[in-house]
Parts: sequence; C-alpha cells; structure tokens
Amino acid sequence: MQNVQLLIHGQSVAASSGKTFERLSPIDGSVASISAAATVQDVDRAIESAHQAFQTWSVLSPTERRLRLLKAADLMDQKTDQFIQLAIREIGSTATWYGFNVHLAANMLREAAAMTTQIDGSIIPSDVPGNLAMGIRVPCGVIVGMAPWNAPVILATRALAMPLACGNTVVLKASEACPATQRLIGEVMHEAGLGEGVVNVITHAAEDAPQIVERLISHPLTKRINFTGSTHVGRIIAQTAAQYLKPVLLELGGKAPVIVMAEADLDEAVNAVTFGAFFNQGQICMSTERVLVDEHIADAFIEKLIAKVKQIQAGNPLSSDAPLGVLESPKAAERIRALVEDAREKGASLPLGLHIEGAMMQPTIVVNVNKNMRLYGEESFGPVCTVQRFSTIDEAINLANDSEFGLSAAVFSQDLSQALAVAKRIESGICHINGATVHDEAQMPFGGVKQSGYGRFGSKVSVAEFTELRWITVQTGSRHYPI
Repeated sequence: MQNVQLLIHGQSVAASSGKTFERLSPIDGSVASISAAATVQDVDRAIESAHQAFQTWSVLSPTERRLRLLKAADLMDQKTDQFIQLAIREIGSTATWYGFNVHLAANMLREAAAMTTQIDGSIIPSDVPGNLAMGIRVPCGVIVGMAPWNAPVILATRALAMPLACGNTVVLKASEACPATQRLIGEVMHEAGLGEGVVNVITHAAEDAPQIVERLISHPLTKRINFTGSTHVGRIIAQTAAQYLKPVLLELGGKAPVIVMAEADLDEAVNAVTFGAFFNQGQICMSTERVLVDEHIADAFIEKLIAKVKQIQAGNPLSSDAPLGVLESPKAAERIRALVEDAREKGASLPLGLHIEGAMMQPTIVVNVNKNMRLYGEESFGPVCTVQRFSTIDEAINLANDSEFGLSAAVFSQDLSQALAVAKRIESGICHINGATVHDEAQMPFGGVKQSGYGRFGSKVSVAEFTELRWITVQTGSRHYPI
C-alpha cells in the first residue's frame, strides 16, 4: 500500500482538510494506495505556487531548461521498476505495458528538451517606413494538465512536457485511479531540480472532482488547460473553460476503424489488429474497435484472426506472464459485458465467446454488428473488436466514417496508392497504412477530429498550444502621424 501526498511548491503535504481516499486494486480488491483528497483551497495553493515559480522558470535560458528536462528523463528511466510496481497494483495491466509507458514518457521529456531552442517567431513585413514588426511566441503562465489512468505515465508526462519546454509551469491533476503512479512523476520533476512549484501535483477523491476541476479552470492565474480522457468529461471541461475564455486542448475518446482491403497481406493485418485491439486490454484511446474487411477475403481473415487471438490470454499480472492483465475495475468489465451481450442478443456472433471474471476479461471478437447494437457506436474501451464486411471501397469508407469519433484509423493494402487514397478519405486525426491503430511517438502530431477532441500534442506542433503569439514592433526611425 502506498501513501500519497500532494506535491505543492516542492513539498509533500496532506490535504488541508486532512481527508484521504483509497484506490482499490482491480486485481484483488486490496488497498493499492491511500491519497490526500485535495480541497479547493489546496488547488489555490498549487496554482499560486506555479504562478510564483513561473517568474523564475520562464526566464531561464533555453539550454538550462533543456538540461533540467533531460535530467528528469534520465531519472524517470531509473525509476522504471518503481513505476511498474505502483501501476500494476493501482490499475492492473502488465509490466510490459507500464515499462513501455516509462520508456515513451522519458522520450517525451527528451523531445520537449530538444524543443526549448525551437520556440521561434517571425519577422513580418510592415507598410510603415522604419518599422520592424515581429511575431514572438512567449510562455503563457500556469498550465493545468489533467491526465487519465489508462496510459498513466505517458499521458501525465505529455500533459506537462511541452508546457514546461515552452517556459510555463504546471499543475497536474492526477487520476483518481492511479494517484501514486502519477504523483511519482511530480517527484521525478522535483528531484531533477526543475525548481519548487514548477510542477505541482494534485490528487483528489472522485466525489470531489466537479469542484476541483472547476477551480483548476476558473482560477484567474490558470492560462491554459489540456485534458486527456473521455468525450463525456471532455465536453464538461470545454464548457467550463469556455465560460472563462480559457483555451483548452482536448484528446478524447475513439473508436478506431481498420479497413482491410482485398489486396492486404492478411497475416500482417491480423497481427496489427490483434495488437491494436487487445494490447492493454483495449484500454487505449487508439484501440482498434472496428475491423472492416472486404467480403472476398472476410472468411479467411476472420479464421486467421480467431486463430491468432486464441493464443493470447488475460491473467493476473502479479502472478502470471500472460500478455494481458485485468481491466481498470470490475465495474468497467460489467459495462463492457452489457455492450457485448446487447450485440449478441441482437444477432451478432461471438466466435470466442464472452469470458469475464471480476475485472479479468478475455479477448472478445464480435462478428456482424449493425446499427441497432450499442456496440456499433459506443466506445467499448475494453478487449473487444467487431468485424464487418464491405463490398466496395465507398462502403468501407462510409462505415469507417460512421462514428462520432475520429482519432486513429488504419488501412491495409499492398497497393499503396489505393491505401493512400482511402486513408485521405477517412475522418481521423491519425491514420496508419499497413500499421496498427495503436502507435505513438513523442515527435508526432497527436490528436483527433469530431468528438475525439481538438488541438494537437507532440513536439513542434504543440508549441502553438502552450505559448501566446505576440506582435511586437520597433520603430527604427521617425514616423509620420496624421494628427
């Protein structure tokens, strides 16, 4: 069991009310962590600390910021085992998944460090004689980052890496499902010497979320917000931010389609779908939820997919080497069960059946879904993929786009000109040709369209999200005025 305190101005402190909350492990129901349940007053302290730290952090040389971020990346790597053990207990996935989380998160810090000297501006031609006009990007101030539990180290680190590189300070709101895991990120930043208050971490009880989030957004010193999570909560974040005219970056839900053309390498497609649908128990915003297969190869594809998925199992990550772990909670398992049972009752087939025990769910394939089934449109966020047949390219594209979401997608075909033409017509922020829907690199533009959110994380492209563009002029000679 891990005891977790708030990180405010470099100090580990209890909630001002003394209140705590428990996170129960989905593996066995034991207490994984006991954490400080922040109050609105604690939020104010964290934001004020970040504002104070901004006066120093924002004027550091870019090289100094780079060196501190690089040190944080190395420290994160060194704490890989600690991250893995905390995350397994709190959230229930495998050591492989959480080890990858730390690896990519550390690379996000390194990529952000490389960007500190790339936050540039421009000289703008002016019609005024002797006028030097410039567009200059400057840090905003205090950035609030809100991270989810499913990729706990990657997504919480992403919430702060580029904001820090741009000269901002950060208040990170940890997920109620993994407070210990994400609090450790704050510890890494502090140990790396970023400075007191440069990164503050708030943990809170689930029932306190509405007032905590409202205050994080509404506080006058908060300048920007980024949120990764469900579309339902993202809409609330956006509405709240709009009330206060605060810019917000949203990376939300998904229901990623994979189009498998008749010209596809079926083995490659099967391997990518299996990975994309079931890695981390399907609890990834990019997870493959819908497989759309040309009717001429559908039977062969489904046969190969069933054979492949039979080879992978979910198991207890503390006592087995199974490639999949458990879901975030038994409640999540029951929600997914309801979606799959609804589809089965309405005519879908389950070639591997449906096997759920507590929070443990085995990989599930659902064939022949239709619009009458909840699973057709709702994000399952579990180890489930549906398979549908199509007869024409236009039908495939229409099926792929028949979703409120638009985050990731993939197309499989050995005819690359055909695949690229199809990819261009899919409504998504990300599309991979002959690759899995689950793919991320620190330097890539990451984000979605439609109900999957707006704005982009990722290196250079996110500079605009976390800076203000100022117009500054220098009059180098005398100027004529009309009065």
